Amino acid sequence: MSLTLTPALPFRLVVLIGGGEFSFGETREIDEFLLSQMPADKRRIAFLPTASGSAEYAQHIGKYFHEIDASVETINVPVYRGRDNRRQKNIDMIFGAGMIYLGGGVTNNLLTTLRGSPAELALRDAAANGAVVAAIGAAASSFGAHARDMHGGGALDGLGWFEHTVLDAGFDAANDTTLRRLMSLPDVETGVGIPTSTAIVVESSGATRVIGPGNIAAFRKR
Repeated sequence: MSLTLTPALPFRLVVLIGGGEFSFGETREIDEFLLSQMPADKRRIAFLPTASGSAEYAQHIGKYFHEIDASVETINVPVYRGRDNRRQKNIDMIFGAGMIYLGGGVTNNLLTTLRGSPAELALRDAAANGAVVAAIGAAASSFGAHARDMHGGGALDGLGWFEHTVLDAGFDAANDTTLRRLMSLPDVETGVGIPTSTAIVVESSGATRVIGPGNIAAFRKR
């Protein structure tokens, strides 16, 4: 099935990963693709730990990426709470990277801190200027118009990178309740479920392709 999304802003490449443990090789195919797509003159990865709040996350994934490709280095961009999202040093690290990788965790943490902030504006500018944007788990779910409130079970306003679209990372076809609830919102037209160890690659045109063993689920309102 061919799936095309409608970008709400300009970017070169966005890769949304359903989940998986990189340390167990569950996202290896996706990660090798990500590194291959980084600009040749920008081999630095800016890692955003906002969803999890873990600085160690960046250290571990940075070592892993370096083992795959010794030309890359990973820096932790310490955006953990509101005041971090406007520090110039953090904004500069995001804008200057060849890839910005948003780690998994809790949607509430990421969206409360990042949405509409100077840090997110830097992320959007970097994406428009050719940086790869990658997000996994709860961070991937946050790129739609809405995301699941992981504290209360309702819905939160998402980052809104795709028009009238909601995303459910870690999707399980046997239990699609979360995606159906998000699709019931009045401004939503498309719902996309992304299984673990699988990624949806979105190009600037909105054209997509899938990396990994899982099957992407796509639903549209008639």
